[in-house]
Amino acid sequence: MAGDDEHRDRRDGQRQSPGTRPLSIEPSAFQPLDRASPARRQTMRPGRWLLPLCALVFVLVMAFLLSARSLQIVVDAQAPAQVSVSGLALPFGERYLLRPGSYTVRVTAPGYHPLRTAVQVDGRDSQTLEVVLQALPGRLQIDSAPPGASVSLDGTPVGTTPLRDVEVAAGEHTLLLQAPRYRALQRALQVSGRGLEQSLQLALEPAWAEVTVDSTPAGATVLLDGERAGSTPATLQILQGEHQLILQQPGFADWQTALTTVAGQAQDLGQVQLQPATGSLELASVPTGANVTLDGEFQGQTPLRLELTPDRPHQLAVSKPGYRRHTSEVQLPAAGTDQRSVTLEARLGEVRFEIQPQDATLRIDGRPRGSGSQTLALPAYEHTVEVSLPGYATVRRRVTPRPGLQQRVAVTLVTERAARMARINPEITTSLGQTLLLFRPAESELADFTMGASRREPGRRANEVLHPVSLRRMFYLQTTEVTNAQFRQFQAAHNSGQVDGNSLNREHQPAVQVSWQQAAAFCNWLSRREGLPPFYEQVDGIVTGFNPEATGYRLPTEAEWAWAARADGGKLLKFPWGEHYPPTAAVENYADQNSARVTGRILSGYTDGHIVTAPVASFEPNHKGLYDMGGNVAEWVHDVYGIPPTNGATQVDPLGPPSGDNYVVRGAGWAHSRIAELRLSYRDYGQAGRDDVGFRLARYAE
Repeated sequence: MAGDDEHRDRRDGQRQSPGTRPLSIEPSAFQPLDRASPARRQTMRPGRWLLPLCALVFVLVMAFLLSARSLQIVVDAQAPAQVSVSGLALPFGERYLLRPGSYTVRVTAPGYHPLRTAVQVDGRDSQTLEVVLQALPGRLQIDSAPPGASVSLDGTPVGTTPLRDVEVAAGEHTLLLQAPRYRALQRALQVSGRGLEQSLQLALEPAWAEVTVDSTPAGATVLLDGERAGSTPATLQILQGEHQLILQQPGFADWQTALTTVAGQAQDLGQVQLQPATGSLELASVPTGANVTLDGEFQGQTPLRLELTPDRPHQLAVSKPGYRRHTSEVQLPAAGTDQRSVTLEARLGEVRFEIQPQDATLRIDGRPRGSGSQTLALPAYEHTVEVSLPGYATVRRRVTPRPGLQQRVAVTLVTERAARMARINPEITTSLGQTLLLFRPAESELADFTMGASRREPGRRANEVLHPVSLRRMFYLQTTEVTNAQFRQFQAAHNSGQVDGNSLNREHQPAVQVSWQQAAAFCNWLSRREGLPPFYEQVDGIVTGFNPEATGYRLPTEAEWAWAARADGGKLLKFPWGEHYPPTAAVENYADQNSARVTGRILSGYTDGHIVTAPVASFEPNHKGLYDMGGNVAEWVHDVYGIPPTNGATQVDPLGPPSGDNYVVRGAGWAHSRIAELRLSYRDYGQAGRDDVGFRLARYAE
């Protein structure tokens, strides 16, 4: 440009002074840059890399800051804490900038256990780690007055005072100090810990009180709870609580008192006036057991020991029924002793004993007095008389002879069997009001009889095999069948049901819809109710056997039922009413004309007035005083069902197998009418409840 050219010309003109030659500018030779020039390649300027390095650092810092997360570490301690975090961490007070990942934090503080823990920093912007340091144990110094007290901390013994430098964990503790004759001291103790020393000065309170006692005369021995504690006058340190204090002085009666002391509360029992000791009289009599009175007050029976007020007379009386009364006067000095025996004079009365058999032994008050009839003079008081002879029942009586009046005692022994039989009640009543009659089949004409029926008998069934049996044990049999009201005492919800609208469930109708197992369970329940040994053995409520020796309630055996229903004198009945079918009068409840629409098959021309079951005992009893044995409802019996073997051996009081699947049913009921069913030898079987089957009770007499 023109301006620039002028500016250059002007400068050039200024450099050349007037008179000098103008400078010539000569071109220099061109020399290309040599790649191999070492001097130029090694020459480096330091500032050349600084900028890129700073840029790199800036990038890295920004990358860290942008990816780092905040972790606040809060330390719970009462001393300044030192915190260190592994890895790359930028601290800002309690906060640290860390990239996500796992770190180890270590915290230390004076007086605390060092803590080392791991922390996981996640993607959240801010996290907090709370650190609780565990203080170091504190050091306890414990002194007590008095020294030597046992010390426990939280129930653990730690030694006896004075205690030095006992390390105890920081926190609250229970401190207990105990020393003999001092009250225990218990208190809460707050231990600071952190290695700090704490000193305790504790004073125990005495657990006794001072008790002062004196006596007249002085010098009496003082016994405290049976142990010698000094002599009067005395001041005793007695532990708090209840005690017995006794003063003893030769020639004087012991003085004693119950004493209750409270720690720190002194007591003065004052001056105790001791009383002269009583005299002691050992008194016996012939005979022994005499009544003794002293000055009109009853003292007991001889032999006994009497305490007498010394140095004055006392009136002594000894008496016994049948003997003359003895009286005398007795006096003893203080602490004096004596022994006396009084022989009483008997007052006799004559007793004439008339005994049969004559070889029976007579005992009076347990002592043998000969055999057979005799007259004895006995003291006039009550005696126990016993007459015995082997094989006979012993007879015991009581007799009180009367002086001047002869008495007569007649004893005739009977055999043990006769006596046992006399003790057995001919009739018993259960707690439910059921009546059972006693039967002695062994004394009947048909103690041995044949069960079953001949093949030629009309209506005879194949299970009625003739077989011989023998009954020897006495047994009781209920006069009626068990009623609904009685069975509901055992099972309150029992329902006998109904047939075509005709109820079987009224109170005095027989209980039906009862299985054999339920009937046996009822027997055991009633036995336990009355304190009798149960007859049936049960497991989980199921009968699995029986105890033939038990006298508890049971079902009648089939042989007992057959004997009670059929044995009439020396003959066996075929039907309840006799030998001929059909019956001509209403003798039992069968399927009569009233039952036609319910049962279908009926006993033609027969009317008993009942469609279904009748109230028990609605008809006349049989020849043994038992109701409904041949009608109303059929009945469960004890035996497991089976067909007896032909020509088998005679079975005595048969009970059959202990358990089985089916059990025997005997007798007819309201739904029966055929000749086979109405016969007393008819047998059925089953195990479940039916509307025409009930039961009655039995039990052995012994």
